[in-house]
Amino acid sequence: MAVLGSGSGGNSTILECGNERVLLDAGLSAKQLSLRLEALDIEPDSLTAILLTHEHSDHAKGVDVLLRKRAIPVYANAMTKEALQWGLKSSIQWKVFHTGQDFRIGEMEVHPFPIPHDAAEPVGFTVTAGGTKFGLVTDVGYVTQAMRMHLREAHALFVESNYDEALLEADTKRPWATKQRIASRHGHLSNTQAGELIADVGCERLKSVVLGHLSGDCNCPKVARETVHGMLENGGLSEVEVQCASQDKPTEWVEFGQSNRGAILERLSGELQQEELF
Repeated sequence: MAVLGSGSGGNSTILECGNERVLLDAGLSAKQLSLRLEALDIEPDSLTAILLTHEHSDHAKGVDVLLRKRAIPVYANAMTKEALQWGLKSSIQWKVFHTGQDFRIGEMEVHPFPIPHDAAEPVGFTVTAGGTKFGLVTDVGYVTQAMRMHLREAHALFVESNYDEALLEADTKRPWATKQRIASRHGHLSNTQAGELIADVGCERLKSVVLGHLSGDCNCPKVARETVHGMLENGGLSEVEVQCASQDKPTEWVEFGQSNRGAILERLSGELQQEELF
């Protein structure tokens, strides 16, 4: 996986597995999406699908222009589709999923689960293939038990880490009402909340964490990374790599999990151990 960009100016993540290349959100301009994909040696025309977490412009504004001349299916739930479709000029190939129900894209099994945010029907995603699991949550007001359940056993995670509590409180640019909305149960996660979530769901499988949607005024990569990494260390997960996504440029590719061959060998090993018991 690689994050093409993340922040209030636009969000998008590319996930590649085998021959499948899936874009999770398309909140950058079509031009920037294309340029950043090409910087990662991905041709935009080679995308298998686009998955949308919700309809806000910083997660969906690039869809219309990107698909003017491309027939890439867009996966969204009914409420997100309804909130978006009337403003689009392109002929979109919609694939409507039901929140809470798995669906497949090639060898990828995708599970959309509900998250709290001030959108029509926002979701997070887990994607599983060949024994490897990836989880993504962005624009989350607070951590729910369902989120914890779905993100467990992941090899890699993308989690929003929007603000540092002290920096948000000290910010003089935002009115008090805006600060309340950010920190509310339908706003965004703080560094501490993100760290608590990751430490709670992390296990020996977890190797990579990318923090996203960092505020430009009320957070900074050093503070976010140190806060989350410190909480992971306290939870016995000191080996997990933690990095922060940037608004201005894509991250490097993050490779994680195991190959199909590795998954098969792990399964066979488990079966042999079971046979030895009898």
